[in-house]
Amino acid sequence: MSYTLDKQIDGAFDDVVAETIDALEDEGFGVLCDIDVQATVKEKLDEDFRQYRILGACNPQLAHQGLEEELELGTLLPCNVVVYDSDDGVVVSAVDPQRLIGVADNDELDPIGNDARERFERVLESL
Repeated sequence: MSYTLDKQIDGAFDDVVAETIDALEDEGFGVLCDIDVQATVKEKLDEDFRQYRILGACNPQLAHQGLEEELELGTLLPCNVVVYDSDDGVVVSAVDPQRLIGVADNDELDPIGNDARERFERVLESL
């Protein structure tokens, strides 16, 4: 079983990043951090790497519900969404929140993971 939800998209990399951020916002997620892996690898290692961005997405309502149930859940937040160049286009890949929350082994978190997964699925469908 995969730990990500993925979609390949034809389009310019920066446009796909912007569309992904907009789609996340439409589903109630804010992007708390935006890591440009390509630039970081170049700066820190002086190596070339494909275009690759890590977007730390958080839905405040879902995060609050999860933290109320399991305080250590914060170690799994925010949920990462990556956008990267591939040979066949641009890939958007989101962590599967059900799988992520599953490591907590707390059935009370299942509805939150299900809700977050459905939101990520809609994000990918909209791209």
